[in-house]
Amino acid sequence: MLDNRNRVQAAQKIVVKVGTSSLTYPSGRLNLTNMERIVRQIADLHNSGKEVVLVSSGSVGAGVGELGLKNKPRTIPERQAVSAVGQCFLMQVYNRFFLEYGIITAQILLTREDMSDRRRYLNARNTMLMLINEYRALPIINENDTVATEELQLRFGDNDTLAALVASLIRADLLILLSDISGLYTGDPRKDENATLIPEVKEISPAIWATAGAAGTMRGTGGMITKLEAARIATRSGITMVLASCEEEDVLNRILGGEQVGTVFLPNEDSLVQREQWIAFAGQPQGAVVIDQGAVTALLEGKKSLLPSGVTGVQGKFEVGDLIRVLDPSEQEIARGLSNFNSEEIERIKGTNTLHLPKVLGYKTFEEVIHRNNMVCVE
Repeated sequence: MLDNRNRVQAAQKIVVKVGTSSLTYPSGRLNLTNMERIVRQIADLHNSGKEVVLVSSGSVGAGVGELGLKNKPRTIPERQAVSAVGQCFLMQVYNRFFLEYGIITAQILLTREDMSDRRRYLNARNTMLMLINEYRALPIINENDTVATEELQLRFGDNDTLAALVASLIRADLLILLSDISGLYTGDPRKDENATLIPEVKEISPAIWATAGAAGTMRGTGGMITKLEAARIATRSGITMVLASCEEEDVLNRILGGEQVGTVFLPNEDSLVQREQWIAFAGQPQGAVVIDQGAVTALLEGKKSLLPSGVTGVQGKFEVGDLIRVLDPSEQEIARGLSNFNSEEIERIKGTNTLHLPKVLGYKTFEEVIHRNNMVCVE
């Protein structure tokens, strides 16, 4: 445990995520006391030489409070309008607090599409690193609710996932999720008095997933499931993650001081490189192929490329170079990667030996549907 907490202490590049329930009162208005406590601790880390990025929820909650609404908006236009009001006020408060410590802030609003498009993904990374390394500014990141829509699948759905993707994007050493719960428990501590805190998670096993519950408050969107998904992204990207309560006194300094606060999720030893991280987590699949059991074995055990002979079905329409999902015979996702063919071509060559591809297609092209270098197993 000591070595793992030392790993946390040594972290230089840190992403801190704060949820809506930690930033607002039940009325929806901003909890300025909590915000000031968080800002002071982040400013202290920043001034000590750490590179810190803040992922902050709260724009919708702040908008609800500013507009005097009794409930969260339900429709997409309502949410977008309320978020536009709230984001302005939220950044105004953050900027005022951070300027008291001499720290310049920068606002970055992201959508899922910004992460799924490889060029925009790299542009976002370059912008953040320029702010952090060259200007010593503190990026404050939120989802762009004013343009993201559920129908177009452009939403992260929660800022836990966004924070993990940002941590992966900038190759952070540590991700800290501050929530209204003290860590991962063996059960829901609000319902089960016998539930105990799990101080360390080495592997996100089925037993760990079984501990997850639903969202905890009306004001937030993320529950334990989204936090475990964030942990999965972070740890597979080689990043340590800590889940702790925002209500803990001096929580960030205590975590970075090596104290046992909350739950620490340890990074995988065989972590993904950044291109693989984008394929596995950030990219948005445009379709899927179904493969036979022999191909499943070749991919998972033999670490082979996916050949046309192993494909049994095609789902959706996609183009050459698009990210697609790879499904086993029961249509469970086992991998995803960049396709060398469009969906119509794969439909024509599925089940075909590579030697016969020029005859079937009428022209010579790749031998693999997905090359091993462009594929990540997600099982």
